[in-house]
Amino acid sequence: MRSWKIPVAVLAVALVAAGCGGKRATDDGAPAAACQAPEGRITIATGNSGGVYYVVGGGLAKLISDHTGLKATAAETGASVQNIQQLVAGDYDVAFALADSAADAVEGKGAFEGEPQQVRALSRLYPNYTQVLVRTSSGIDSVADLKGKRISTGSPKSGTEVIANRLLAAAGLDPAVDVEVQRLDLAKTADGMKDGSLDGLVWSGGLPTAQITDITTSLEDQVEFLDITPLLPKLKEVNPVYDRGTIPAATYGRPADVPTVVVPNVLLVRPDFPEGSACAVTRLLFDRKSELEKIHPAARDIVEEKAALTDPVPLHVGSLDAFGG
Repeated sequence: MRSWKIPVAVLAVALVAAGCGGKRATDDGAPAAACQAPEGRITIATGNSGGVYYVVGGGLAKLISDHTGLKATAAETGASVQNIQQLVAGDYDVAFALADSAADAVEGKGAFEGEPQQVRALSRLYPNYTQVLVRTSSGIDSVADLKGKRISTGSPKSGTEVIANRLLAAAGLDPAVDVEVQRLDLAKTADGMKDGSLDGLVWSGGLPTAQITDITTSLEDQVEFLDITPLLPKLKEVNPVYDRGTIPAATYGRPADVPTVVVPNVLLVRPDFPEGSACAVTRLLFDRKSELEKIHPAARDIVEEKAALTDPVPLHVGSLDAFGG
């Protein structure tokens, strides 16, 4: 069982960095790289164009380009699993990912079975809310009722797909046999919900997600969210990072709050990402947080006090400089 508490070793390094004005010393006693990014270009892997990764990632790219020597661009992707695979392959320099997918990656589990991935975290981000939305005419009152139904489980190799499959398994269903799974991106999922070709969807994203707003606004009382928290104990057996959360009624104009399952997001890089760049990008998340909040309200939940809580994904050494400064 993993714990999302900051390791003692990380605290010790961060405290040493703080005592040295935020400049960590290397093993040979030389000063660490300054918290400044050199000139260059980087790419950021985000997620579906209708999702929060894409919006926040675009905002982060602009902040990086405006306030560092780097010029950053954000790319639409299938999200977490694909992002990690392509980050390690060198296709991207920075990647958004769900913490459960990132944990699977470093431990060689799940989609990364037997192949641990070398990634580092810049920071913990805001939480993703698991949003299971169904048509009221479908007769679905629980995840177990998804049996035989047409359900979008998200883009292939996305964090949403990982959580959707784990939810179905926790409810005693085999995604490959018991459900008419549709592996759709969020835009196509929204279209399917509105035209009636889907009975429901699973989505993992920040609040609010624009495409979910589109669905709930268009269909109003023809759709409803499921309370999936009865499955939380079984999910925590798979990964203890899963936790209880609430989708406030006002988020999508619903009649009541909806209990759900949440999981943190993390911002990932490769171990060879320059220390100065890692430090500079990490600091931007907090020094310019108010600007990110204007881009999307989910950024309000990026909390510096929790930023280093990325275990079992190791923090990049440049981020230790950022947290110590």
